[in-house]
Amino acid sequence: MRRTVPALFLACLLAACGGDAPRGLAPVAPDSADRIAAHVQFLADDLLEGRAAGSRGFDLAALYVASRFRALGLEPAGEDGGWYQTVPMLIGNRLPDGARLAIERDGRRHEFAFQQDFLPGVDFDRAEAGVTAPLVFVGQAVHAPEFEHDDFAGVELAGKIAVYLHGAPARFPDTARAFHSSAREKARAVAERGAVGAILLGDPEREARSPWARNARNWVLPAMRLRDADGRAVDTFPQLQVTAALAAAAAETLFAGAPQSAEEVFGRLQAGELSAFDLPGTATLASRSHVQPVESRNVVARLPGADPALADEHVVFSAHLDHVGLGAPVDGDRIYNGALDNALGTAILLEAAELLARERARPKRSLLFVAVTAEEKGLLGAEHFARYPTVAGPLVANLNIDMPVILFPQDDAIPIGIEHSSLRAHVEAAAAELGMTLSADPMPEEVVFIRSDQYAFVRQGIPALYLDGGIRSTDPAIDGAAVVAEFLRRHYHQPSDDLSLPIHWPSAARLARLAASTGRRIADDPQRPRWNEGDFFGERFAR
Repeated sequence: MRRTVPALFLACLLAACGGDAPRGLAPVAPDSADRIAAHVQFLADDLLEGRAAGSRGFDLAALYVASRFRALGLEPAGEDGGWYQTVPMLIGNRLPDGARLAIERDGRRHEFAFQQDFLPGVDFDRAEAGVTAPLVFVGQAVHAPEFEHDDFAGVELAGKIAVYLHGAPARFPDTARAFHSSAREKARAVAERGAVGAILLGDPEREARSPWARNARNWVLPAMRLRDADGRAVDTFPQLQVTAALAAAAAETLFAGAPQSAEEVFGRLQAGELSAFDLPGTATLASRSHVQPVESRNVVARLPGADPALADEHVVFSAHLDHVGLGAPVDGDRIYNGALDNALGTAILLEAAELLARERARPKRSLLFVAVTAEEKGLLGAEHFARYPTVAGPLVANLNIDMPVILFPQDDAIPIGIEHSSLRAHVEAAAAELGMTLSADPMPEEVVFIRSDQYAFVRQGIPALYLDGGIRSTDPAIDGAAVVAEFLRRHYHQPSDDLSLPIHWPSAARLARLAASTGRRIADDPQRPRWNEGDFFGERFAR
């Protein structure tokens, strides 16, 4: 459905120019808010069809960002002296014909329904696959001896299909909980123990926030993986012959006749008392996939540092440029525009770049501005850049901006990951300068530190921060936390994340200033950013 973008844009500009700055906050120039609004107007327009990685709409968005970098006088820092870094990938679609999940026990067979009950994973290693094997439930598939926790205790996975739940134990510190919640770590853990298949089971609490039916209707959307020089998928686990996701509503059938019922399993999940056990009978899992090569690109610009001793070191600003693309229609609209996710984050990146490019004195270290692709497909563009940066010098820090929910006047920001490194001092100083408050992550159970592009840099040992929008409204009549929760419930990854949302442009401009000031402080510090002593991520990934 086509929207009247110009009228919405005019209303947004008028809103950006009106009203006084909250007391204590540094004022925001109207042209800063206006520039952000203009960027979002273009990037979230229907013309770009949701900016899916590898699509024409994404390429238009990349061209727009590169043109803005050029207009700011930044240096191209991509491959071969240009603005872009090619990201080689494979794109895969699941095919319903041949997809199957069935359980046979006590001489009876139950067939689960495609989309209604289950969805097979896209297989990047084989076009067709099938396996029949016993089932074993392994809790949340977490092995963490440092917390005396082993979901695999007492069972054997070799030659079996592993069944496990999302997340990690709530008693874990947030950092460890985030790491062990990673889908990649769970798949690695069951594959290393000899599983031949895997079923990721939903739970009622998670599906209350993100309903199975709403997500499953977009089963036609492709998956992606990075592609190596030989054309093979990167970071897959071929020994897991078939994988699938299963709705929580199907758990009662799955656990029928097992040592614990579905109700008991979900109760133990809430209590943090899961235990592993074999399920009776055998399961048959099958999938068919269509996989082909595709390319997308990161957009990379550089503001050279002024200090000869530090200029070859780089502070990286990042924001993902892609979104979901075209999906299942909702109220007749099939364009998933991604206005907040992440046209707004990209616009804030562009504004931070403009603020820094306009400063008279260049920073001591060089600054990189990277609009990355395929975040929605698994942080792929950021992963490729962090592994194969297009600049010669080291990357010493990352500031990432992703989906700031700025739908009300805010006087705060949420620096996710602040507790891990020396970056804390820089963002705290920048916030104090602007009169802003730094709020704690209000939803640590969502483990977002591993779910956005900063984690690709963390995995390469680079200290990182995820700068997110705040939850404190300067209008006492607005409950900021409730507004954020409502966005996540109604608009996240939906066509309604569009230009009709009441984005508060001055607050977005203030977040851009916070990002710019933080990055400048990092760049000018004689000391490189460093992980805190004993930090979980620092010890696991530091190089």
